[in-house]
Amino acid sequence: MRLLTNLQWLDVDGALADGWILIEQDRISDCGHGAAPQLAEATVESLEGAIVLPGFIDLHCHGGGGGSYLSGSTEEARQAALTHRRHGTTTSLGSLASASHGDLLRHIEGLLPLVADGTLVGIHLEGPWLAPAYCGAHDPAALRGVADDELAELLSSGQIAMVTMAPEVDGALSAIPKIIAAGAVVAVGHTGADPAVITQAIDAGARVATHLFNAMPPLHHRQPGPVATLLLDQRVTIELIADLEHVAPTMLEMAVRIAGPDRVALVTDAIAAADDGDGDHRLGKMDVVVSGGVARLRDGGALAGSTLTQDVALRHLVEVVGVDVSAASTMLSATPAHVLGLTDRGQIAPGLRADLVVLTPGLEVIDVIRAGASVS
Repeated sequence: MRLLTNLQWLDVDGALADGWILIEQDRISDCGHGAAPQLAEATVESLEGAIVLPGFIDLHCHGGGGGSYLSGSTEEARQAALTHRRHGTTTSLGSLASASHGDLLRHIEGLLPLVADGTLVGIHLEGPWLAPAYCGAHDPAALRGVADDELAELLSSGQIAMVTMAPEVDGALSAIPKIIAAGAVVAVGHTGADPAVITQAIDAGARVATHLFNAMPPLHHRQPGPVATLLLDQRVTIELIADLEHVAPTMLEMAVRIAGPDRVALVTDAIAAADDGDGDHRLGKMDVVVSGGVARLRDGGALAGSTLTQDVALRHLVEVVGVDVSAASTMLSATPAHVLGLTDRGQIAPGLRADLVVLTPGLEVIDVIRAGASVS
């Protein structure tokens, strides 16, 4: 047993107060505010006033630490997951990008061992069913309509947890119930669809907005496009990339105020360059240049994912946007856990998995505990 003391922890009511947390094996067995219990059998660890938050959950990540989930290499993908884990992400999807059918099957095959051993909680298909006009950093040549046989084969592993598609693409609306039946969450993204089509997708079961504001037309007072509908519909959780490059702080604040923390999931959309420095990188078959921590396609200059980690997103929300720690934590943990139906994590409470991030008062990571064990 590990008894963590002399800390501030965030309870399920959003209170950040002094207290203690008891870990037995991979679970939180008890926790409380005030003085810690005297337990002779427990190893006591004083955290010297550190802040303890639930482990972060990333719905949208393509890589990190020089490793990419798009490479087809299991070990390269493992390196990416471990890189983000050191920054507090204890649960993550492995996000792929638009590619040929054969390449997507190969990329999925490379990630399946990591899902099997719990390194990843599932796979996210971002494309290939995206609108060409809003392809962003996706290869335009890889975009296509939905074919039932291809869809069935890509979903056949049973480990696809999320699919991002543009609802205006041929076959997309009719595919939504099939994707949901296969156990995946449907997200709307890389789209220029009008509000009526967006609403059709939500009515069909789409429940997430992939990186709201990005890869879709801007919010306009006479042509609201996808943004307004996705932001206002209470059934939809919106992803936000809080690197301060993809979305300006004022827009982040507006989205959080309108949707509320329970409908916002802070994601990284990180590529292999995260925690790997500036220079030349690849996103699938696309050449990417990273300068000053900002990733852009060499050809055309479009933003190509990010180099963000979730601990940095936390600090940006608190220090720049002005969101309190409790709300930021909800957007990093409880909300994405709800999206994925993960009832055993996302908060600090007895019986839940012991996924914890230990931070300084300045919100710098000191330690990461995943399933009860500290991450090296």
